Amino acid sequence: MARQLKLGAVLMGVGGPGQHDVWTHPEIPGDASVDVDWYIARARQAEAALFDLVFIVDSAYITPDSPPHYLARLEPFTLLSALAVTTTHIGLVGTVSTSYNSPFNLARRFASLDVISRGRAGWNVVATGDGGTAANFGLDEHYDHPTRYARALESVRVCQGLWDSYEDDAFPRDVETGVFVDPSRLHRLDHEGEHFRVRGPLNLIRSPQGHPVIFQAGNSEEGRDLGAAVGEGIFTHQATIEEGVAFAEDIRRRAAAKGRDPQHVRILPGVEPIVADTDAEAREIEDRRRNDRDFARDLAQFGRPFGWHDFGRYDLDAPFPDVTHLGHNNFGSQTATIVRVAREEGLTLRQTVRRFSGPAPSPFVGAAETVADRIQEWFEAGALDGLNIHVTVPSAFARFTDEVLPILRNRGVVRTAYEASTLRGNLGLPVPPNVHTAARAQAARLSA
Repeated sequence: MARQLKLGAVLMGVGGPGQHDVWTHPEIPGDASVDVDWYIARARQAEAALFDLVFIVDSAYITPDSPPHYLARLEPFTLLSALAVTTTHIGLVGTVSTSYNSPFNLARRFASLDVISRGRAGWNVVATGDGGTAANFGLDEHYDHPTRYARALESVRVCQGLWDSYEDDAFPRDVETGVFVDPSRLHRLDHEGEHFRVRGPLNLIRSPQGHPVIFQAGNSEEGRDLGAAVGEGIFTHQATIEEGVAFAEDIRRRAAAKGRDPQHVRILPGVEPIVADTDAEAREIEDRRRNDRDFARDLAQFGRPFGWHDFGRYDLDAPFPDVTHLGHNNFGSQTATIVRVAREEGLTLRQTVRRFSGPAPSPFVGAAETVADRIQEWFEAGALDGLNIHVTVPSAFARFTDEVLPILRNRGVVRTAYEASTLRGNLGLPVPPNVHTAARAQAARLSA
């Protein structure tokens, strides 16, 4: 079967970073981020358009300057479980941190979502960047960058081991013989690592897709290595087609070096396409979004990657301040980029805030055919395997699903029907073999 574009819907309620005023739109309830019916409606809208997944972003730390959607939103496991019983095919992906959750609980909760949804769960693995989160979990200091990523890798490996606790034929449930479980098909993990000790086994069976699909987003060296080691879907953002190709090639090269099949990695950048009747009208909408912004809010939120540093203390029209000592233990790759660009281009603080706040100019803006052309160009060049569409205003999302996707569907770029009932099946990813079943089969072959 020919390669086809994969699609995710990022459900952002009343608006995430750079979307201060989205909540004022007449189509969006002021409580959209805590209204389960809003999420259900958007998930069904995406499923009707044959999307692969919905994606719930999350974090556990806020300030009064956080984006509207961040200030009050539903916890991912609870929300995705509600979506699981109100949809049938679309994947259910949630962001959950390895920095402030134990692997056993993570494994159990994701496995439960996977069983409830009959194989549609996915985990966006994050090593928490917001340093303030530590205080919410009784710690005086945030984990440093290397520790966060080491914990993340070990946590995923522990979860994968726990998900194989039961072999797929462990439960005969034979009423006549009275045998409910075959104990020889149940396996303890007995993990002892640098950061975790977990005995196991997990008290839950595998779903039809074996394991939840692992997603990852991170552009630092540690982030790229983690994605290459465990990521089956990579969330990213690249400004140009050349950068997209370079990023995809780098991730696949790293994955191959770690012994993985690089073709089992899906690159899914996050985008917010703007579709209008003409290219000019779409660009006008984009220009208004960038120009009609509240600078005071942008300035307040600008401090987040720098550990919520207060940039209001500086002269806005002086050169960008020396803050190289900030942010390395929060969102390090993002702060490094900001500092580098500000220095290279001699930007003032005001210019830097404007440059890095709000949406950057997007290639996916224009009339429906223009947007379809650009998506196909990026896809065929290998800059992406799919798109994560940011969803707020329903009618704007409908312009993409109802006008752009039919063009791509007619060109054979997008599916005409779901291929499978699991997230792995629709993403074209293999079911991980149970390690214990595989070892048993290998032993049988050697003794034959």
